Amino acid sequence: MRIRNGFKLGFLIMVLAMPLWSAQIALGADAQRAPPTARTSGTLGPQVMRAISRIQELMSPEDEDDEPDMVEAKEQLDELYERRFQRMNGFEKQTTLSFYTNYYLSTENYPEAIRIFEQMLALESLREDTRLRTLRSLGQLHAAEENWEQSIRFFTEWREVSLIEDDLVYRSLSYAHYQLEQFAQAEPYWISYMDFLLAEGTALERDDYSYLNGLYFVLEDYEKALELTKTMIVLFDNTTDWLNLSAVYASMDDEERRIQSMDLAYLQGLIENDTRFLNLGQSMAGLDIPYSGSKVIASGMALGVVEEDEDNLTVMTQMFLIGSEYEKALEPALRSAEMSDTGDGYDTYGYIHYVLHNYQSAAEAFQLALDKGDLDDRPDTLLFLSRSLIELDDFDGASDAANSAAEAGDRSDQESADNYLKFIDSTQARFNILAERRRDAIDFYRSYPPLQ
Repeated sequence: MRIRNGFKLGFLIMVLAMPLWSAQIALGADAQRAPPTARTSGTLGPQVMRAISRIQELMSPEDEDDEPDMVEAKEQLDELYERRFQRMNGFEKQTTLSFYTNYYLSTENYPEAIRIFEQMLALESLREDTRLRTLRSLGQLHAAEENWEQSIRFFTEWREVSLIEDDLVYRSLSYAHYQLEQFAQAEPYWISYMDFLLAEGTALERDDYSYLNGLYFVLEDYEKALELTKTMIVLFDNTTDWLNLSAVYASMDDEERRIQSMDLAYLQGLIENDTRFLNLGQSMAGLDIPYSGSKVIASGMALGVVEEDEDNLTVMTQMFLIGSEYEKALEPALRSAEMSDTGDGYDTYGYIHYVLHNYQSAAEAFQLALDKGDLDDRPDTLLFLSRSLIELDDFDGASDAANSAAEAGDRSDQESADNYLKFIDSTQARFNILAERRRDAIDFYRSYPPLQ
């Protein structure tokens, strides 16, 4: 897992030994005639001062209209280094190396800047404050180069030397451990970073909390993730956090609260994704409230978020069926059937009519399903057609459909069809007997001629 390195290195461009042109360099005429003293003290000798002054002017002209001449500055810096570096005192070496770091940072040559900073650390006379700034800079530069282990090394050294803590160091250490997938080590540094800012009275941004929450998820510490997510909702009332709440509950296998939290987001109008509409709608069926689930999907379609395609209409139909809302299921079932490349949609549409005792419509729908073909279970469709036709007293049609079911299916289907054929025969026999009795009754109860 990787995150983009967000360090901005512009602020690194500094002369670590500054101020160079302060009272410590106010050399008089006598001082200019005493180079041996300069080589052993914390000041710049005349030759080094003149070279540094020229390099400073090239890199940062006094006239704002003049462009820096970095090429010439580098050439003169190299010449100074080659001629005098070995004979320089500690302060002169530190100053020269500082100009090198400024140059390399200005030209974004971070590997060379790292090399010079590390060379500076080797100076025996390096001041403590300069050492701290150098360690901190090395930690940042190695992070910019994605040398995460080295970045950790120098930031850790900074903490071992420094008498104070620093929010950038905490944050950088957490990032570096994160990049190395050392998530357990990244967590306490980030918490320290947040605590540091809060102690200073600095308001934390939502991204600060989000990063920590991401760590909790990776570490599968869902209890902490839950509490932090609730805190973020209170602080920022952000849509993402409301939706993440259901994800936390899902990770904790708390299905009921997952659905409840998603429903709460839905009621606030925060769901704008078709997957979430469908997920919530179908999940409600698992809580035995399928009708509410179908209403969620229907509202998504009304908003234009959920596409009214075959799959989604089928899902909505199923929600109505699970909730025994058969009348409401008819419209989406028919639309889905008309879109489908197979006859299964008409099979479902026919089944709904059958349950509603609309046997004529059911028989027509089952026949359309058979005509369209490519059914998941053709024998079953034929049997339902047979059942519909027998309710319409079409015994011949019912027998033909049952026989076709026996021919189309396996042994189990054949047994079911044979049993149903027996039922058709017995039903037809009863129908014929009742019809004959009705005729006899009509003859028996034939009315007398009217009285004259």
